[in-house]
Amino acid sequence: MAASMLPSAPVTDLLPIIPELVLVVGAFALLILDVFLDASRRAVTHVLTLAVLALAFVLLVTHVGGQGTVFNGMFVRDNLADVVKAAIVLVSGLSLIYGWPYLRERNLYPGELPVLVLFATAGMMMLSSAGSLVMVYLGLELLSLCSYAMVGMNRDNGLSSEAAMKYIVLGSIASGLLLYGMSLVYGATGSLELSQINAAIAGITDRPMLLTGMVFMVCGIAFKLGAAPFHMWLPDVYQGAPTPITLFISSGPKLAAFAMAYRVLEQGIGPTSPQWHLLLAGLAALSLVIGNVVAIAQSNLKRMLAYSTVSHVGFLLLGLAGGGPEGYAAALFYGIAYALMSAASFGAILVLSRNGFESDTIDDFKGLSARSPWMAGMVLCVMASLAGVPPFLGFWAKLVVLRAALNGDLMWLALVGVICAVIGAFYYLRVIKVMYFDEPVGALPAPRAGKVVPFVFGVNALGLLVLGLAWNPLMTWCKAAFGL
Repeated sequence: MAASMLPSAPVTDLLPIIPELVLVVGAFALLILDVFLDASRRAVTHVLTLAVLALAFVLLVTHVGGQGTVFNGMFVRDNLADVVKAAIVLVSGLSLIYGWPYLRERNLYPGELPVLVLFATAGMMMLSSAGSLVMVYLGLELLSLCSYAMVGMNRDNGLSSEAAMKYIVLGSIASGLLLYGMSLVYGATGSLELSQINAAIAGITDRPMLLTGMVFMVCGIAFKLGAAPFHMWLPDVYQGAPTPITLFISSGPKLAAFAMAYRVLEQGIGPTSPQWHLLLAGLAALSLVIGNVVAIAQSNLKRMLAYSTVSHVGFLLLGLAGGGPEGYAAALFYGIAYALMSAASFGAILVLSRNGFESDTIDDFKGLSARSPWMAGMVLCVMASLAGVPPFLGFWAKLVVLRAALNGDLMWLALVGVICAVIGAFYYLRVIKVMYFDEPVGALPAPRAGKVVPFVFGVNALGLLVLGLAWNPLMTWCKAAFGL
């Protein structure tokens, strides 16, 4: 009798979370299926994982389930959520495609890997749809815990284990900072719902507790983005993790962190924007300077790309600091562009690597044009786009965030961005220089029999040129996410 009196939500109310349900149900199904498969049949779970991601992607781009709120406003599906989630699912699928030969050659494809990828992707999607600080933390921890496990997947490698330990320790500190900041904001406003927090701030005259909470939350967000001075985990984790895992954590999570920043800062504590815009501007300047200057000294390509990530996060923060729908759309455009460029940059390492040859130093690319002109041309496209050379996608991405900074009356920050873009071009052009002007060192290992990964890499690299020549549709898509 009592049970019949409990409120029950119609199944139709859960339709907006269909993409997340597909990922979670698929992850549990694969976890059970793996019990009945031996190591020689891992291809089955790999293909099924890609099928689950493809289904989620179709559901997102076709808006199946519709938009709306679920769980009393804790979960929000809107245009922004659909755009960010579609990009996240795409780069997650790319990371699995790129990583298959690498991981299989080294016996590093355990049955739990595709499950972890699906759960991590679901966590990123939850972050993108967070309407409450509770959902923010749930999504963040789901992503983080899966990422920690994947980074330390190669237990026989000391670098991988060290990277996982550093990631866990520093990530836990960052999560604690974020949670402490959330508790202060809750104490100041009396709510965990972002919309209610936004409304309550207007009536608060004494704001020390609120502003302190804001500072702690910005620190937590900066860590997840990899912004300086909270970037100390990036180089070691990028270098120590297996390259396919580095590709995964360098692309999708940055988009999820951007969505988290927008939800928490703009939709949550938006009335304190003069303060957090200033903080983001400072983080952007530090990230641009530290990322580009330190990257010049790196000889390991993965570490160089790690510091370049710091600089690219600085450019993304230009858009957020500029503020307004135009600035946020520019930051989203940059985030998607960087996710595609990052996937291609680590994809180049994976295409050239073989068992016993990691291809993760700049010297490994010496004379590549003489050995493989097509591959050298594709790497050139990737590096030129990262450097912001026109007409590649990276050029337009930098241009729109610099314009957003100018529109936000941040002329000084835009100047820092331009100077650092010129500095950053040096280490990308160095890779191009060693490919075309240095003598080959030794011989490349025999090419793999498979053609799928080189083909995907070619599409990914050439896509940076094609999207650079026709970038308006992507920019329009990003603007639509903010109602422009």
